[in-house]
Amino acid sequence: MHSQRGKRILHSAVFVNLLLCSSLAHSANQGRGEVTVNGRIIASACAIDTDSLDQTITLATLPVSQIIRDGQSERHEFNIKLVNCTLEKFNPALDDWRYFAVTFDGRDDAGLFGMDGNAKGIALQITDNKGNVASPGIPMAKNDIQPGTLVFNYGLRLVGNSQVMKAGSYYSTVRFKMDYY
Repeated sequence: MHSQRGKRILHSAVFVNLLLCSSLAHSANQGRGEVTVNGRIIASACAIDTDSLDQTITLATLPVSQIIRDGQSERHEFNIKLVNCTLEKFNPALDDWRYFAVTFDGRDDAGLFGMDGNAKGIALQITDNKGNVASPGIPMAKNDIQPGTLVFNYGLRLVGNSQVMKAGSYYSTVRFKMDYY
């Protein structure tokens, strides 16, 4: 019985010491912090602004009759912002940057962007501010590169895809890339 009590006292003493050491170690770190820095250096004419990299666009709820009647929904604007654009390449022996083209890519639905979900009879159409329609995987018209910041406006809308309409939810993922020339 005496050894049981001794074990309990020893365990209690070890536990109290561990608590004290733990709080001393914890208090030793008070007033300190940590900053983690990461990023990338790229060999291209421009960088894509972080707010433009990943965008989520929620479209309004539409009645099937509107798509049937109008053939499309209203246009929803979004943009791609390019920052820190420069004309000079890092290798002076190479010609300067002059143009860029954006390519949107996703599931192809007869030249439009396919939709997933239980809604049927719709596809996604993307246009630039001149009305040019983007096709999955095909670069859009070239644009001139200007030093500094560039903002390019695009629009998207739902359009009928010649299939039977069915009400339901839908979603799509469209990727984009920039090619510089």
